[in-house]
Amino acid sequence: MTRTVDLNADMGEGFGPWQMGDDDALLDIISSANIACGFHAGDPDVMDKTMRRAVAKGVGIGAHPGFADLKGFGRRKLPIPHDEIANAVAYQLGAAQGIAKRAGGRVRHLKLHGALSNMASVDQALARACYQAALDVDPEIVIMVLAATAMEEVVRELGCNWAGEIFADRAYNDDATLVDRSKAGAVLHDAATAAPRILNMLEAGAIIAQSGKHIPCQIDTICLHGDTPGAVTMARELRQHLTRAGVTIAPL
Repeated sequence: MTRTVDLNADMGEGFGPWQMGDDDALLDIISSANIACGFHAGDPDVMDKTMRRAVAKGVGIGAHPGFADLKGFGRRKLPIPHDEIANAVAYQLGAAQGIAKRAGGRVRHLKLHGALSNMASVDQALARACYQAALDVDPEIVIMVLAATAMEEVVRELGCNWAGEIFADRAYNDDATLVDRSKAGAVLHDAATAAPRILNMLEAGAIIAQSGKHIPCQIDTICLHGDTPGAVTMARELRQHLTRAGVTIAPL
């Protein structure tokens, strides 16, 4: 079983005076933060505030680029050419690097957000466009991928630094993709159910789909969505459950 794992959350997803999630509380629990870069959420001030707090707490910083879709929170599929998406990823990563450096930290990893991530998990060409753009900016960056999907196939081909991710609060299809949020049971809210489920996955070295199917994969990091109800309780109980089982939580 994996004995050391990263615990990450998407954050910095407010905008101006509007807040999303309890980032302060999550930063006391997680080991890596995926910080919105201003396209699907976030702005320079929110990025700065979030990154400074992450640096102060020793939490790893990641860029979390998505579609330029504030109204849809980056969760609507947009038919944009791959070269434009690649430029958008490079742009957002560059912004994250600039804010992180000013905050006294650095961007360690990159994780695609929302619809862009879901699309790339089944489209190798799209995943390659996004990841190559990021690697052109920073060849050493760690690419966080949905384990056992087209994303993983691409990073293996690229030979770059990468981390396989599973989700604590999302249900899985039999092909290792996430169950659509519109379907019942797609998002898990009960920590008492989610925590043992994740430990079972670590022990099995596999994603356990909604159907019960086991999909063997490399598990380096576990994600909790900071915008879901009860995210802080979920994160805290998950961490406690894992540490009691002898799992060490550490940044990538």
